[in-house]
Amino acid sequence: MGLRIHFVVDPHGWCCMGLIVFVWLYNIVLIPKIVLFPHYEEGHIPGILIIIFYGISIFCLVALVRASLTDPGRLPENPKIPHAEMGEVIHACNLTTQEAEAEESPTDSSQRGLHKRELWELCNKCNLMRPKRSHHCSRCGHCVRRMDHHCPWINNCVGEDNHWLFLQLCFYTELLTCYALMFSFCHYYYFLPLKKRNLDLFVVRHELAIMRLAAFMGITMLVGITGLFYTQLIGIITDTTSIEKMSNCCEEISRPRKPWQQTFSEVFGTRWKILWFIPFRQRQPLRVPYHFANHV
Repeated sequence: MGLRIHFVVDPHGWCCMGLIVFVWLYNIVLIPKIVLFPHYEEGHIPGILIIIFYGISIFCLVALVRASLTDPGRLPENPKIPHAEMGEVIHACNLTTQEAEAEESPTDSSQRGLHKRELWELCNKCNLMRPKRSHHCSRCGHCVRRMDHHCPWINNCVGEDNHWLFLQLCFYTELLTCYALMFSFCHYYYFLPLKKRNLDLFVVRHELAIMRLAAFMGITMLVGITGLFYTQLIGIITDTTSIEKMSNCCEEISRPRKPWQQTFSEVFGTRWKILWFIPFRQRQPLRVPYHFANHV
C-alpha cells in the first residue's frame, strides 16, 4: 500500500497543531539547555539519559507529522464495492424485493440477506455508498472508514489508516511529558547544585520563569493526554469508536466480543507487538481470524 498524503485546509486545526509544535520545541530546546547538558557536564547524570530524551522526542514528532498527513481512510467518490456485496447496494438503494430477486438466485439472496446486509450503507450527507462503521466528517467534508473522531490537534480525522499513529502520538507525548517533568523536579530537589552558571545567558537569568512555564504546560499536557489515551485504549479493547460511544449505537453493531490482542493487531496492522511502538513503518490492513483469541 503506497503512502497517501492527506492535507486538511483548516485554520483552526493549523492553530491547534502549531500550539502542539510550540510546546514540543519549547521542551526540546530549553529543558536540555537548562537541565540536561549542565548536569551532564558536571557528571550528575549519564549521557544515555540525554539520548533517551531526544529519542522519545523524535518518535513523538514523527508520530505527530505522520498522524497529521496520513490519509485516515477517506472513501473515494466511486467506491469499488466487491461483487459479492452488490446485493447490499441494491438493498441500500431501496429497490423492491422483486427487483432484487430478479438479479440474484434464491441461494445468493438468502446468504446476502444474512451476511452482506450489514457491510454497506448509504451516507445521507454525501449520498455515496460506504462500509458500515464509516462516518461523514462535517469538517473535512467526506466519509472516513471506521472514523473515531476529528482531532484539531493533528488537524486531521482519526480513522482506520492513521489510528495507530494517533495512539503512538498519545503514548510518546505522555512519555516525553513525564520525562521532562521528572527532570524539572530533579533539577531543583534532587540533583546537586550547578557550580558553573553563565549568568550572561538569557535562559540562565530567567531560568525560574522558564521552568515554571514548562511545568505548567507539562502538567496541563499530561492531564489532558492521559484522559485521551485512556479513552482510546478502552475504545480499542471494546472495539468501539468514540463516535459509536456518543451515538449509543454499540448495540446496533451487534458483533462478538474480540480479545484485546486481536483488536490491537487490527488497529496497528500487525501481530508483532514490538512494531506497535514504531512510527517509521508502513501499516498494512490486517484482519485476524476470531480464533486468534484462543492461541495468544
